[in-house]
Amino acid sequence: MPTPNKAASVAELADAFQSSTAAVLTEYRGLTVAQLKTLRRSLGENAQYAVVKNTLTKIAANQAGITALDDHFAGPTAVAFVTGDPVESAKALRDFAKENPNLVIKAGVLDGKALSADDIKKLADLESREVLLSKLAGAFKGKQSQTASLLKALPSKFVRTAEALRAKQAEQGGAE
Repeated sequence: MPTPNKAASVAELADAFQSSTAAVLTEYRGLTVAQLKTLRRSLGENAQYAVVKNTLTKIAANQAGITALDDHFAGPTAVAFVTGDPVESAKALRDFAKENPNLVIKAGVLDGKALSADDIKKLADLESREVLLSKLAGAFKGKQSQTASLLKALPSKFVRTAEALRAKQAEQGGAE
């Protein structure tokens, strides 16, 4: 029979899995409390980093419909629950892991799909959402400018062609 504290922990973790856009499992063995505090600060407002119990977290993930992480709940585990841009959080975790090799990224979930550690590193290599959206907007604006120039050129080209044809006809009429 589960204790009320454990049931509350499972419910809280299940809610965190459901309300987050992504979750990243890490192993923190060998990190100091100060280093964990630095990691939490580097993740910022977009993510909550929590040291968790494997059994309770596995149950909570399963309740949230996430079964892809079951094999990764071994050893000291912490989860970064991402509520903002997952790219920024993945970059923060990757950068922290470069400086602190004791942090090991195990696996993750993004919008319900399982991610390997390599997938998370690839996600960290992406540009932020804002940069990608601005590049997309710039591409659309460029295509609109090209289309506007083309549509603007058609009437003037037509007028020049008609004028050249009229001049040619006037020349041929005067030559006869």
